[in-house]
This record gives sequence, structure tokens and C-alpha cells, in this order.
Amino acid sequence: MLAVHPVSAEKIQAVSRDFQQGISPYNQEGLTDIQMFIGAQSALAKLRERDADLADFLQHLDNKMNMMLKQVKGGESPLDALVMRKANISANGIAFYTDSPLRLDEIVEIHVVLLPAYIYVYSFGKVIACDPAPEEEESGCKFRVALEFVFLLDEDREKIIQHTFKQQSLALRNRRLNP
Repeated sequence: MLAVHPVSAEKIQAVSRDFQQGISPYNQEGLTDIQMFIGAQSALAKLRERDADLADFLQHLDNKMNMMLKQVKGGESPLDALVMRKANISANGIAFYTDSPLRLDEIVEIHVVLLPAYIYVYSFGKVIACDPAPEEEESGCKFRVALEFVFLLDEDREKIIQHTFKQQSLALRNRRLNP
């Protein structure tokens, strides 16, 4: 799942300044909603392996509570912007397809949920490429955007590396089993 939004230079400077003073970028308003959602989904995924019926019931309750909270709070949260889409991610950046072009060198805020483990990563990136998507692109999106991370916590970089290794290992195992 992915959400990308252009941000001002002031925002990234404020987050960097806070981080240098020991304040986590995850302490920003609205990011706790995402962290709670991701934490619940991760726990439900683990529970589903042992008891699918209980996990389904709790998933329905979680959905209901999220709907009620949204009505009470009103407005949008960063969680609402998360969209399921394929992305190529590495420790240095991310590339994805989208309908909206981004300007070269534009700074964007990035919210990524790495599936199936439901690992949340928050960062900032700089647009290093925005090209028309190839016609054979199945998503129907019009542009391929590549971002270079300009602010990424070391522990988040490690999460991305571990996720990438797990996915590559899974792909190799599947290739061996299904030649």
C-alpha cells in the first residue's frame, strides 16, 4: 500500500529538526492512525493462521470501529490516502506507477505499507524520474515515477532490506517448486 504527497521544504526541515532533537517523525499528527491500523492488521494476519474465524470476526469489528472513528473525527487521515499498488522498493528509493505526474526534484512525503507483513515506513523522497508508462503496463496508470529517499530512518531502511530479502527468497523458492 502506498501514498505519496508533495510537501513543502519547510515540512521536511521541521521533521528533520525535530528528529535531530530526538522527536520521532512517527509522532506527527495523523501518523498514529496509520500505526494503529497497521498494528491491528499485522496482529490479525498472524491470528488468521491459527484461527481464521476469530480473525474474520475481529477484522469486522476493527472495520466498524474505524468507520465510527472517521465519522466522529471527520476529515481525512493519511490512512485514507493509502492505495494498493505495485512498487519496486530498495534501501535507496521506490518506483511506482501513477495517474498523476510529479515534477523532477519535487520533494514528496511517502507512506508505505509492506505486505504481507504490514510493516509501515514513513519517509521523504525526491522525484528523480517521471516518465510515460509503457503501453503494456497492466495497471492502466499513465506515469512511472522513481523517487530517491532523502529522509529515511536507519531502522526503516533495515525493514525495507529485510522485506526485500524475504520477497526475493520467496520468489526463488516458488521458482524452484514451479519450474
